[in-house]
Amino acid sequence: MITAITEGIVVTVEVTYQAEFSSPHQHHFVFTYKVSIENKSPYTIQLLRRKWEISDAGDIPKIVEGDGVIGQQPILEPGDSHHYVSGCNLKSGLGKMKGLYYMEKVLDGKIIEVAIPEFHLISPIFNN
Repeated sequence: MITAITEGIVVTVEVTYQAEFSSPHQHHFVFTYKVSIENKSPYTIQLLRRKWEISDAGDIPKIVEGDGVIGQQPILEPGDSHHYVSGCNLKSGLGKMKGLYYMEKVLDGKIIEVAIPEFHLISPIFNN
């Protein structure tokens, strides 16, 4: 697991390689990642948008942006947390991801850019 903290908002990511959905001989590698967002700040926040940078070895990084996470824009009171699982496909089996969540302080509407820590996507074929 890897963690980043921005203004009391803790983002932790855990990656799992999905061998049963991958076909290395066809250059198709599937990873899932579980994200935990904990609000350890003193204010209520809402996750509005996300921006990911996905790097697949040998390719130009791809930027993926959109509203919320998996169709949700959760509101987190102080002490609350939100968890979700998503996935990523790579052609090379070796890559990385990082990004930002754009969150709003509910009290004053201020937008906070919350770091999603960089994490690596590594197929087991590279661990031999």
